[in-house]
Parts: sequence; structure tokens; C-alpha cells
Amino acid sequence: MDPGRRAALGALAALAAGSVMPDDTKQLIPRPVPSTLEPLPVIGIGTWQTFDVGAGAAERALLREVLKAFAAGGGRVVDSSPMYGAAESVAGDLIAELGLRERLFIATKVWTSGRDAGMRQMEESFRRLKVQKMDLMQVHNLVDVSTHTKTLLEWKQRQRVRYIGITHYTSSAYAEVERWLKTKQYDFVQINYSLGERDAEKNILPLARGLGVAVIVNRPFAEGALFRRVKGKSLPPWAAELGIASWAQFFLKWIASHPAVTCAIPGTGKPEHVLDNLAAGRGRLPDEAQRRSMAQYFDSL
Repeated sequence: MDPGRRAALGALAALAAGSVMPDDTKQLIPRPVPSTLEPLPVIGIGTWQTFDVGAGAAERALLREVLKAFAAGGGRVVDSSPMYGAAESVAGDLIAELGLRERLFIATKVWTSGRDAGMRQMEESFRRLKVQKMDLMQVHNLVDVSTHTKTLLEWKQRQRVRYIGITHYTSSAYAEVERWLKTKQYDFVQINYSLGERDAEKNILPLARGLGVAVIVNRPFAEGALFRRVKGKSLPPWAAELGIASWAQFFLKWIASHPAVTCAIPGTGKPEHVLDNLAAGRGRLPDEAQRRSMAQYFDSL
């Protein structure tokens, strides 16, 4: 790595390590994509289940406000998949209606077998999301990963996609995820990680950091299990020192403070929850000692 790039990466990493943002603490903390140093906000949004609604204006009204609040609050990463029913179409329509394409980083996935089927599905995702160039295309749950990786490398060279990656959501697949990461073909890996699912920090996160692969975190609330765990429980009194005002912020700040993590993508269909989630990406992130205290407190509940 040349000295200039190393210095730039170091500066961005220092910002992301927990310091207050310079000049404007209302900005979302940036994390660099290691392969390019492009900064992305540490909090994004996922579309699984929440964006799988019908075509009616009434059904989409709240989601329109969700995306509007998300972009206004500095969010950029919007993640979807053809696996998520109508989510790609709903997100694409609303992003176009709101004129947000240039402000957002749009990610989706290929989730089928066979080269031709994969190409057809990806072309359909371009159409549904209304993009000419996809920011990030990922192989969903490693389905026919060998075949699709070859296609994605070609499409990246042709500049149809900016970045490529692989995803999974369960620790039983981590050995295979690690094997593919070690081929050094990917810009991103998307994996599950939360206070309720910590296995990724054993090998996946250190490996991604060592290889210079950006990490998107799915299932940041373990599909709601974390909220059920803390229902009726109070935040620790010292949470306020980290600017934490809700359990969602507690969970997300813990994730975002891991040095390998680029962005967490909580899903929601409520504008007020978007604002709450985004607040976790501002101000100060916990240091290693504080992360341990947060985990210990959660474990004690």
C-alpha cells in the first residue's frame, strides 16, 4: 500500500475508532471501504420483510417516510435481495420518487443457480431498483457462489457493478465463508453479528479486517430476540456517557464499534425507529473496555 493511501486509511480509521466527529457531531461516523477508501456511514438499512409490501400508496406511505428520514439523517447503504419478495421493487420505486439515487449506496444480491439464471435475476434487480450501475452485488448465502463470482468479476470489470461480495446469516456457514474470503476476490462480506450472535468475531471479522474486506452486519437485533431479552429492563446508568438513549442504540453502537465493521443494516418500517437507529451512528463509539462492559451487562440480564 502506498504511503498516501495508508495515511488516508489511517485517518478514516481514527475517526471511526470512537472519536467525536470533527466540527459536526450530527454527522454519521464514516467507515472506509478498504479496497477504495470510500467512506460509508456506519448505520444503513435492510429491507427484508419490512419492504415486502404491495403497490398501493397507503401500503408504501410509511416506507416512503422511512427512506426520506434515512437519507435526511445521513444514511446511505440500502440493502435488498430478490429473496425479499417485493422489497427490491418497493425500494426502487420509492428511491426514484424521492430523487435519492445519487445520495444512496444501493446493494442487492443474486440468489439462484446457474450462470444464465443468475444474469437474468441480476438484470431484473437492476430494473426493479432502477439503477444503471449497482453499487454492490452480493452472492446471497453462497448460492452457486463459484458461478456467480465469475460473472460478478466480469461485470465489475465492465463497470456494471462497483463492488462485489458474499453473504450469509448463520454461523454454520462460516467455514465456507472463510474459504471464499481467502480467495481474495471480494470487496464486501455480509454476515450476522450482534450481542446475541457473536461467533463472527472469532474468525470472520479478524479475517475480513486482515484481508481488507468491508463488513456489512445483518441481523443486528437477532430478529428481535435482543429486544425480547431486555424488555422491561433499564439501560445501564453509564450508557448516557456514550450518548446511548435506547436499547437499539446500545445494540448498534456495540456492533459499529468493532474495528472490522463497516456498516450495520437494521431493518424497520417505522420512521421513528430509523431516527433512533441512525442516532447510534453519531457521536462517540465505545472503546474495547466499554464494549466488554456492554456485553457483560447484556449477559447479566
